[in-house]
Amino acid sequence: MSALIFAFLNKTAMNIKRIFGTVLTVLGIIGLIYTGYELIGKSQAYTTLGVVGVLGLIFFFAGIGLVKNTKDEA
Repeated sequence: MSALIFAFLNKTAMNIKRIFGTVLTVLGIIGLIYTGYELIGKSQAYTTLGVVGVLGLIFFFAGIGLVKNTKDEA
């Protein structure tokens, strides 16, 4: 019985990691698109755009890493 519960919780944890990775990836893409849009629009807030761009890159690569390294157990 306890092995069945452990297997269920382990599978659930893997799904949560994959969902969190997907959310991070999408947030990163949104941050990068926003930064690009504002830079093309000649915005004067370069410091803010730099922070948003760097955070977008961090979120994007962290999300990709989570999705890529999470084992898919069926």
